Amino acid sequence: MTNSLNWFEIPAIDINRAEKFYAQILSVKMQLMDFGGLKMSTFPMDSGGVSGALCQGAPYKPSQDGALIYLNANPDLSVALSKVEEAGGKVLMPKKQISEEYGFMALIIDSEGNRIALHSNK
Repeated sequence: MTNSLNWFEIPAIDINRAEKFYAQILSVKMQLMDFGGLKMSTFPMDSGGVSGALCQGAPYKPSQDGALIYLNANPDLSVALSKVEEAGGKVLMPKKQISEEYGFMALIIDSEGNRIALHSNK
């Protein structure tokens, strides 16, 4: 079966600040690219997996409205969640269990003002 999600883009006002925020809370290395004024910093991806990028430039504008993206914070989102405020974000909803089958989630506001969900199995 194919994935429902192929790619995602998270708006950033300051791409360097946003990259530092996500690299810190998710403990990942991101890759910054410039496409003639459109700056993107990509999240890591396993071969054949789904990924996305932070994007700075027109028409990207951070928002707390609209679609909600769940980022992988496995193995335990408590680790990522504990880094959110120190990295310049805000915890909107602390870790809570969705169900035994679907694991746990939390809601945050990132360094750019976007509402983002974090998810893990435990």
